[in-house]
Amino acid sequence: QVQLVESGGGLVQPGGSLRLSCSASKSIFRINYRGWYCQAPGKQRELVAAITGGGSTNYADSVKGRFTISRDNAKNTVYLQMNSLIPVDTAVYYCRVVGTSSEHWGQGTQVTVSS
Repeated sequence: QVQLVESGGGLVQPGGSLRLSCSASKSIFRINYRGWYCQAPGKQRELVAAITGGGSTNYADSVKGRFTISRDNAKNTVYLQMNSLIPVDTAVYYCRVVGTSSEHWGQGTQVTVSS
């Protein structure tokens, strides 16, 4: 059973930065998609950023220019660099990894942006 373990969340002041990491407990066959999602209280989970197996990326309009998704295939890890954080970025952040025949979600990591 593959597990995704997220880390890097926490409390940060507006304008600050965080780097989230999501590591898989073992290799996932033919990963074709990695994504970060967020869910704020009372809201639906929504896509923040994604990167395909070929390296193409896409971002939610609200984070373009502030967040960057990247991956390290050798480490089975996907990252989300979050800069210029604002209070509306406060949410639980989840990673999702999709392979040829499997889909995996992390347990979530809390990000709180507050002064």
